[in-house]
Amino acid sequence: MTPYYTSPDGDIYQGDALEVLSGMEANSCHMVCTSPPYWGLRDYGVAGQLGLEKTPEKYVEKLVAIFREVKRVLRDDGTLWLNLGDTYAAARSYQVPDGKYKDVGNKVGHSVPDGLKQKDLVGIPWMVAFALRADGWYLRSDIIWAKKNPMPESVTDRPTKSHEYIFLLTKSPQYFYDAEAIKEPSSDPVGSANRYKSNFNAYNGGMETGAISRNNPIAKLEFNGKRNKRSVWTIATKPFSKAHFATFPPALIEPCILAGCPKGGTVLDPFGGAMTSAIVAYKHGRYFKMIELSEAYIQDIGIPRIEQETKQWKLPMVGV
Repeated sequence: MTPYYTSPDGDIYQGDALEVLSGMEANSCHMVCTSPPYWGLRDYGVAGQLGLEKTPEKYVEKLVAIFREVKRVLRDDGTLWLNLGDTYAAARSYQVPDGKYKDVGNKVGHSVPDGLKQKDLVGIPWMVAFALRADGWYLRSDIIWAKKNPMPESVTDRPTKSHEYIFLLTKSPQYFYDAEAIKEPSSDPVGSANRYKSNFNAYNGGMETGAISRNNPIAKLEFNGKRNKRSVWTIATKPFSKAHFATFPPALIEPCILAGCPKGGTVLDPFGGAMTSAIVAYKHGRYFKMIELSEAYIQDIGIPRIEQETKQWKLPMVGV
């Protein structure tokens, strides 16, 4: 498979994710960090695009097939970090604002699928997560992306949606995960350990040992001013003016790449979009492989953005 764009630090492939993945070498990538097009929200104006399936079940089925091929390309110790948002059942056109791509979206829309009612929350993220688990993936964690600045909604009969999911899935029960690289500040490490003293006493054979010191096992988990990364990540969205679609902020995927891929390893994103995964991978010394269906996005958004960002870091990339 010949890349559409290549550099010393990464490649971009143009085409359908499933077709491109089928031409990639098995066990060649250390981790996958991606955010596929969400179901029923946007028409990107590209033939064969994901997300226009008539039912959630068809969308999930297509994603399972794509990630089955991802699993083949992923190393046995690799991880998949999958960002997905949800949607509501409704009869509507796709929600794409007018902008540079004025011919995109609002041409066709969805009716309420069978089995759902108007206004039902569909539950797409968990449908996908459970389907991938059934297909052999290990479902290891559900991470909540709590948005500091969610998009306003004109609703008065439910809370405004201000979160999305990131699922950590793995190919094998043992896998690469650098917990030290993403530890977060802990203001009271020994105090935190003492709050869980009963657990430590059980671990210690039920013997009362008094206050937990920094030398005990639980305290060591939370000492040196840091603690294990929690599963709620509060991160603001970051608009990208050149893209009419949603892009995930670099701060959201930095911990995924730092924890999931060793330095010098390869990060794969089957839905490259604005190439945020490529930029973050490059910034942290990882090689990248991006796949994007739309040639226009690669030319107008992806390549210029990568070249601009890498120039900013004084390490220019050379495209072909």
